[in-house]
Amino acid sequence: MRIMRWALLGILVCAEPIGASVTSMPSGALKAFSSDKQLVAFLKLRAARQRAKTGPILPPPPAMVMTPPAVAPSAAANEVVLTGARAATPSITNTQEKDVDEGGIVKVHGDCLVVLRRGRLFTISIANGAMRTIDHINAFPPGTSGNNAWYDEMLVSDDRVIVVGYSYGRGGTEINRFRISADGYLRFEDSYHLRSNDYYSSSNYASRLIGSNLIFYTPLDIDPSEPILPQLPGLSRWTGQKKDRFERIAPAARIYVPEPVRRDADADIDTLHTVTVCDLAAARLACRATGVLGSGSRDFYVSGNAAYVWISDAFDDRRRDSRSMLYRLPLDGSRPGAVQTWGGPVDQFSFQEDREKHALNILVRAGSGGERMWRAEMSEGEAALLHLPLALFGDGSRAAPVRAYRSLPINRGQNWSFHNRFVGQYLVYSAGEFAAGEGAKTVFVAPINGGPVARIRVPHAADRIDIMGSDAVVIGNDAHDRLGFTAIELAGGPPRIGDTSLLTAAREGERRSQAFFYRSDPDSPDGSSGMLGLPITRDLGETPVARFLGAGSAVAFLRRDARRFTPAGELAARAQEAREDGCQASCVDWYGNARPIFLGARLFALMGYELVEGRAAQGRVRELARLDFAPPPAKH
Repeated sequence: MRIMRWALLGILVCAEPIGASVTSMPSGALKAFSSDKQLVAFLKLRAARQRAKTGPILPPPPAMVMTPPAVAPSAAANEVVLTGARAATPSITNTQEKDVDEGGIVKVHGDCLVVLRRGRLFTISIANGAMRTIDHINAFPPGTSGNNAWYDEMLVSDDRVIVVGYSYGRGGTEINRFRISADGYLRFEDSYHLRSNDYYSSSNYASRLIGSNLIFYTPLDIDPSEPILPQLPGLSRWTGQKKDRFERIAPAARIYVPEPVRRDADADIDTLHTVTVCDLAAARLACRATGVLGSGSRDFYVSGNAAYVWISDAFDDRRRDSRSMLYRLPLDGSRPGAVQTWGGPVDQFSFQEDREKHALNILVRAGSGGERMWRAEMSEGEAALLHLPLALFGDGSRAAPVRAYRSLPINRGQNWSFHNRFVGQYLVYSAGEFAAGEGAKTVFVAPINGGPVARIRVPHAADRIDIMGSDAVVIGNDAHDRLGFTAIELAGGPPRIGDTSLLTAAREGERRSQAFFYRSDPDSPDGSSGMLGLPITRDLGETPVARFLGAGSAVAFLRRDARRFTPAGELAARAQEAREDGCQASCVDWYGNARPIFLGARLFALMGYELVEGRAAQGRVRELARLDFAPPPAKH
């Protein structure tokens, strides 16, 4: 992974004739291919040039010291709004955008919780203040075993439950639809496959839901030595036959390549990055896909209006300048745009779309391999805040100007385990070394609209940064195996350290963003008072990797009153009473297995097959009831 200093930006932009001032008009939008014949010819010719290319490796350009100033916000093109109503039921898990639900392992449908666990769906009634198991069903089609497949994400839309998985056995992204009755009973409806490669990311989610529109990101490797058209995005309805027919959902007229990449004979374009929008309300799933060509390294973010795909190393690798390409794909199906950038984001939380100012804010680092699989855990190098007016998105010929990048301070030493979160008008970030028990750590708070960056020393590591109303919370271990929670107060003055609470002999039990939840009190809209929940583990001998797969043995709760923390107790699992579940598919908890759940005045802890209800009184959470919903063991 290459390192690029932000000091190089000046010479790179000045040396490239492709740049333009930020005030000039955008260069239209991306151009699609006119026909399948043109698309195939382009990819075949590009592959032939790649095989035949020769010539010396170009040296990197000399460094020029330059500190880019901050860019004032500016108005841009009209905002694109996805048609269709927003979801009526808010998510019960922590999501990045309030009006965009994310695929997860637990959702709510009326008076039922719906849980996706180890290849099965479960429904649990929580009506009338009780808990009762209603139904369970395989998360895959009847007549199949689910072998060699992973069922990762689940969403609920009206009376449908949608399970998203990746099947190595049948190939591609699997979309299984189930009907759910008002009283929680499930029945299989239909199943579809999207032609794709594995979408997995240790930090991001592949699916989003806006209204009844299901939105996917999937990568698709293209092999020009094989027939190309059968490799392009397609949708197949499962019929139980060995060879179900794929129907194209991304014609050549919806596959795009930026002009500079089209002209660069050495640019890496071996991957078709596809955003697919499916209408879940249709009796038969109807999907349309849009694809952009680029290299395999990517990051993916969805706002309420558009999907963004950042492609690192977008140009000839011999240049060694870390040039990237950022695509904006409007969710209403209009033509996408692109703009040239440098470096790369860490994960989806590196993005924030400012809908009022028609701009995109992005934290970028010099070295980023994208978020595919486990790569989001290992970014490196200098950092900058990129302020990008949406007017800059065009045919890809323009580059974000130097002044759009604001150089940011960063932790020295080991800084590859990087965490960042936009909280209101601030960017909060820190870096370190994963699971190091480092003790005190510096957290940086950068005002998005300019101004000095605050440096706040917290008494523990920064393994998670999240939102509590108008404030941020930093979570991580200290050198004494205590799990620390420190508030960063952002309202009513300059950023400052708030209260700290330490749990002895504890570590985070899950790393997924949805494992954390903060509920503000009804009379505290700024979040100065509320309740926090997070899965923890008391088994300090577990390997660090366990936390990526769900090692939560309890859900810890913290009470916050007038910005002061008080430990509120834990709801713990009874692992010694766990029953054999006869798992036959998706038997690793890649997306974790524990969540704090707040529903009205009630709170729950989901831990594996246990659902524990707690009651908060006098600032303490005590167990009220417990339900083991594990399925009966399979009969042999």
